[in-house]
Amino acid sequence: MAKESMKARERKRERIVEKYAEKRAALKAAGDYEGLQKLPKNASPVRMHNRCKLTGRPRGYMRQFGLSRVTFREMANQGLIPGVKKASW
Repeated sequence: MAKESMKARERKRERIVEKYAEKRAALKAAGDYEGLQKLPKNASPVRMHNRCKLTGRPRGYMRQFGLSRVTFREMANQGLIPGVKKASW
């Protein structure tokens, strides 16, 4: 499980990206790169990192489900994810 501070930092980045999204788009459209430089670093969506919604694990993230591979496997085996079942042939 990820540290609470890491999860909180990522949530903070998400809020900042949402806050400055319109301003960034306007500055980009105008070609004002100096204005973009003056925005906070964390206002850039590139700085966000996908994390598991339950554990906060940064690696092995599955976008379709928003979970890490470990959490996904546990939940799928327990039947908690609709439409997913273990393959057997």
